[in-house]
Amino acid sequence: MKKKVLSLVCGAALLGVLLGGCQNQTAASGQAETQAAKEAADAESSDAKDVAPESAADGASGEAGTVTVAATPVPHAEILGAAKELMAAKGWTLEVVEFTDYVQPNEVVESGDIDANYFQHINYLNSYNEEKGTHLVNAGEIHYEPMGIYPGKESDLAAISDGAEIAVPNDTTNEARALLLLQEQGLIQLNPDAGITATVLDITENPHNIKIVELAAEQVARTLPDVAFGVVNGNYALQAGLSTADAVAQETESSEAISQYVNVIAVKEGNENSEGIKALVEVLKSEEIKNFINENYQGSVVPYEG
Repeated sequence: MKKKVLSLVCGAALLGVLLGGCQNQTAASGQAETQAAKEAADAESSDAKDVAPESAADGASGEAGTVTVAATPVPHAEILGAAKELMAAKGWTLEVVEFTDYVQPNEVVESGDIDANYFQHINYLNSYNEEKGTHLVNAGEIHYEPMGIYPGKESDLAAISDGAEIAVPNDTTNEARALLLLQEQGLIQLNPDAGITATVLDITENPHNIKIVELAAEQVARTLPDVAFGVVNGNYALQAGLSTADAVAQETESSEAISQYVNVIAVKEGNENSEGIKALVEVLKSEEIKNFINENYQGSVVPYEG
């Protein structure tokens, strides 16, 4: 900047000498200096405009900044999309990066490439940290996706046939959820010490001799025509076009499993109290976002009030 201004001044002074001759050197020099000062001011103003966006990015202009969040498409990215305007009202730009798997969203937060993620429940987060040695923490509980029992060949749980087949997810965390829900409906009894680690081996009472069919979670909804009932995760129920009105029973917020399966905003340890993350959690727990969730998902996704 200084070199640019000096060049302008020298050039203007030389022009004054050439045009006015030695007898007018003083007057010409003054005119040149005046013109140089004007051009320098214009140049400085132009440079300031170029710098302004950078200042805004680092908060110098009074704008809060940008929060980046990794999310899976449904319902997480949709909910974040509804939150963008509310974040903007607080001075924050919310950028959402979509992923379709359950590994990369944690990797990019652990590496610091992205500020937060929104796709997983707290139990998965804890298991991931334990398995991968990562340092991710829960910055706020936002919603839960209740698991439901959906009818297949039969529709009345109270009149379930002896020997009926019920499909459940076969992964560790979701199978326990399914079995706990079946227990809540009085269909089976589990070892009380099993809790959220329950498996079919923990069934202590099975008065209807129900056969538990263990399948990948995403396959349960597609299997409904072949079994009496299926226990389906909320996100897979949405993808299969099922609604809460179709379910014959669902988890409630008071269910034993819900506190372990609430979906959270996850950040790298140490960032949970940053201003941008606190603003994001506040927005996602606002009445506006709760209303968006209730209106758009009709009970398949539920704001967490715990």
